[in-house]
Amino acid sequence: MATSKEAVLTQIDAALAGVNQLARGGRAEDLQGVGEATSSELITRLSAAIDRLAPPGSQYRDNAKATLQMYGVVNAYNIPILAGTLRALRADYAAGHLQRVEEIVQADFFADFLEMAEHLLEQGYKDPAAVLIGGVLEEQLRKLCIRHSVAIDVAGKPKKADSLNSELAGGGVYNKLDQKSVTAWLDLRNKAAPGKYSEYTIDQVNVLLQGVRDFATRHLS
Repeated sequence: MATSKEAVLTQIDAALAGVNQLARGGRAEDLQGVGEATSSELITRLSAAIDRLAPPGSQYRDNAKATLQMYGVVNAYNIPILAGTLRALRADYAAGHLQRVEEIVQADFFADFLEMAEHLLEQGYKDPAAVLIGGVLEEQLRKLCIRHSVAIDVAGKPKKADSLNSELAGGGVYNKLDQKSVTAWLDLRNKAAPGKYSEYTIDQVNVLLQGVRDFATRHLS
């Protein structure tokens, strides 16, 4: 999933459009006559945009949550407060002060699947864990290629992960040491996928997990 800064700003502007139509600057005194249904719709749009686009644990989310708890979900006084929070979020995105949304989503994606693999390892299931970790690694390589304008297919066919690894390192996306590590990780994945389970140990899969987790953290796509 890739969400550009421009797309984020467009989403925020769309959420603010309803407020701008009702009140100049979203002032509370201009919203006193707004009906409950309209208030509920605007509040839902504003709070949903903040929840969707603000980084987890950020002040933007905390402010929105506190506002809804204080005034209730249909009170028109929520509207200018939430709108102000969303405008602040927009300004910080426009200035480049926030981590890109796609990085947040990607990090969450990797974390979820790697946690699943860790749970499998804890239960002694090294083989499905190895396949799962390998899948995360290959997806990470493809996302990095897309971000850095490296082609992920040739003649309509997807490139192999080894080729992606070579091109990413060759393009300076990461160094040769990382390239060697990725090569070793892909080799273990290639043994797990076709069922060559006796050719690696659970300890090696644990090393694979830690290595891919570190790599994904350092090279957000």
